[in-house]
Amino acid sequence: MTKKRPYSSIIVDGVEQAPSRAMLYPVGFSREDFAKAQVGIASTWSNVTPCNMHINELAGHAAAGADANGAKSVVFNTITVSDGISMGTPGMRYSLVSREVIADSIETVVGAQGFDGFVAIGGCDKNMPACAMAMARLDRPSVFVYGGTIQPGAERRDIISVFEAVGSRAENLITAEELQVVEETAIPGPGSCGGMYTANTMASAIEALGLSLPNSSSQEAVSEDKANDAYRAGQAVAELIQQDLKPSRLLSRESFENAITLVIALEGSTNAVLHLLAIASAADIPLSIDDFSRIGKRVPVLADMRPAGHYAMSELVAIGGIQPLMKTLLDEGLLHGECMTVTGKTLAENLSTIQPYPDDQAIIRPLDNPIKRDSHLRILRGNIAAGGSVAKITGHEGERFTGSARVFHGEEAGMAAIMNGTVQAGDVVVIRYEGPRGGPGMREMLSPTSALNGRGLAGKVALITDGRFSGGSSGFVVGHVVPEAYEGGLIGLIEDGDTITIDAIANEINLEVGDDELAARRANWSAPKPYAVKGTLAKYATLVSNASEGAVTDKQLRL
Repeated sequence: MTKKRPYSSIIVDGVEQAPSRAMLYPVGFSREDFAKAQVGIASTWSNVTPCNMHINELAGHAAAGADANGAKSVVFNTITVSDGISMGTPGMRYSLVSREVIADSIETVVGAQGFDGFVAIGGCDKNMPACAMAMARLDRPSVFVYGGTIQPGAERRDIISVFEAVGSRAENLITAEELQVVEETAIPGPGSCGGMYTANTMASAIEALGLSLPNSSSQEAVSEDKANDAYRAGQAVAELIQQDLKPSRLLSRESFENAITLVIALEGSTNAVLHLLAIASAADIPLSIDDFSRIGKRVPVLADMRPAGHYAMSELVAIGGIQPLMKTLLDEGLLHGECMTVTGKTLAENLSTIQPYPDDQAIIRPLDNPIKRDSHLRILRGNIAAGGSVAKITGHEGERFTGSARVFHGEEAGMAAIMNGTVQAGDVVVIRYEGPRGGPGMREMLSPTSALNGRGLAGKVALITDGRFSGGSSGFVVGHVVPEAYEGGLIGLIEDGDTITIDAIANEINLEVGDDELAARRANWSAPKPYAVKGTLAKYATLVSNASEGAVTDKQLRL
């Protein structure tokens, strides 16, 4: 049977393409390779972060798998940036921007080089949804490989332990020497941050979408299982090319409902809302923030995972990963088992032989004894967020908060006030002008939320922002406020001392100020000067949609 080569044949076949072939001999092609399907291996390797420092090795395994199955692999790189390193600094403005850059770059290389399919390997918060966005845009046979979770540090520490230790040091709850010990022992080696933070959340969601092989999301970065996962992904893409099985046959309303369901059951990151909206947009599948509310009414929180809970991803890996949880949800009718996956089988077929968790495990609760009976991801509306906002209310911090506004223009000002003791119990911290356009880039407020928790203010203070939160944030926090302050949203009119009520039962967030007073404030309001007027940040601010639309940069081009 002639191998299918729908894209590479255009690049390398025929007399006219002799120059193309000539360019490929030096990079490892033989004469026989030109008759094979070409598989790109999109590696997000980088030494800027432990999340991605090992991905070059996984790329090698994926390439070997593709070659062993009759294809010709070509490895290429794209960027990544580290949220954990840039957090709390101006550099964090580039984090969400990098999602668009990475998706663009994978699309660019695969499209330009004529790859018939590709493996995309991601290991950190933004490059993972970026890989999925590129898969949806290109619609060529492809498989996502998760770089894997990190092993715990000493005394089960992780990166959030360090952020919270900063607040504890400010409160003199620990010494400088104790902070130094935490700093030096929290990150033992390669892999993504160890709780159910954004990386592990998105790995699980992408698996539920059907874009990665079973249990790819639940393997340690340094493990034989992860190396085999990468190898099998390369093999799988070579087969998918011959079957012509593309993301458009995998991605559907139902598969996105599966992803949302799993994110809720795992008590996953609020960033999943932003990223799933963006992936759906790339796939031209209608999805809105209200779908999270609709699904959240019937899906319980079952995973006792950090940051709100107790366990790390490596501990979930040890008892079987997410597959037994998915089987439980499927058996309960909460997942669509008919959805096709990159295995060439349906989700139900993939889960048919999965055994339940051990009886003595405490990480995943039974359905009749959930941590929370409905979703922790709350879509709040009200006069502060007419276009929606996203809260992470696990139940640990209560479900209603009324307090006095303490307002800050930007994260740095808010963080300084938290660290110097200005912020007190009963305050609603408002950090604004951090939205997709106004930031630009929608910085994560992990430093402020961790400092609040480290100072013992968890549950005693709320924080709202038109920015967003790390998956490691916990507490009474509301982000993604739409419209953002920079675009004239009400969050930009709040003043110190105003009363704000956040109600996660009614799903509302309201400023208790009269209409006449708000009209007077609006008359005196003007947008601040843009943070950037040239370069990547300026381009992003010009193109980006609002948070309730996924903060994507190509939406207006398709209207």
